[in-house]
Amino acid sequence: MDRTESFAAERPRLVGLASRVLGDPVEAEDVVQQAWLRLHAVESEIENLPAWLTTVTTRLCLDRLRAVKSAPVSSPPEPAADPADDVVLADTVGVALHAVLDRLSPAERVAFVLHDSFGFEFPTIAAVLDTTPVAARKLASRARAKVRQPAPEDRLADWEVVDAFLAAARNGDFDRLMQLLAPDVVVTADDAAILMGTPRRIEGQREVANFFDGAARAALPVFVDARPGAAWFHVGEAKVVFDFTVAAGVVRSLTFRADQEVLRTVRRRQDDSPRD
Repeated sequence: MDRTESFAAERPRLVGLASRVLGDPVEAEDVVQQAWLRLHAVESEIENLPAWLTTVTTRLCLDRLRAVKSAPVSSPPEPAADPADDVVLADTVGVALHAVLDRLSPAERVAFVLHDSFGFEFPTIAAVLDTTPVAARKLASRARAKVRQPAPEDRLADWEVVDAFLAAARNGDFDRLMQLLAPDVVVTADDAAILMGTPRRIEGQREVANFFDGAARAALPVFVDARPGAAWFHVGEAKVVFDFTVAAGVVRSLTFRADQEVLRTVRRRQDDSPRD
């Protein structure tokens, strides 16, 4: 396989890596193109092409991150974002995680993404960052702590937490479910819901995540009174409500409700979810 074919085979992986590090799919494509140009300019034999491309792509990302960090505060307005880019970014990074990554230093960001998302060993990361494996490990550790305890301004709104939880449940994204659940989360149900087959009680982050993993496919977004929630509908009528209690960006509790008085308060959420 020649270099062109090898690069084409590696390109999707490189774009994915750059997208996670930079948080911008357009920038990622540009960086990978730069890596290709650098490869094209190298005449000597490259012993391990995938490793070489990973190193070059990551260092190009690092250069861009450092340039952004050192840029003057007053800068010309950016062009309007392409909604398609937002979809790609949500798939590759996740909106909440992307907000937290922006608070990391360039080196922390690279160390975290390479290790936690792509499984690179610290000696490899150290070579990319031109530091020691011990220092690379510390960078990743600091970044991980910031990601796990995001600042209040980085947290999702309650309705975003509910919708992210439902999306993770439908898609079978167990890790995302764990992120969105409080350690002591509790699921309960009223008597009417229990009669319809919902569990009476589930306790604990992992137990709740296991229960919802791959579930809630038919649930639709609703308001329960003024609270964002979800409901299972049959022939256009809400039959069981998922009533969420959200605090500090995670689900603290969820109650299945099928009592008629509660069902009468339910209204569908469309694109009118509060955004503040």
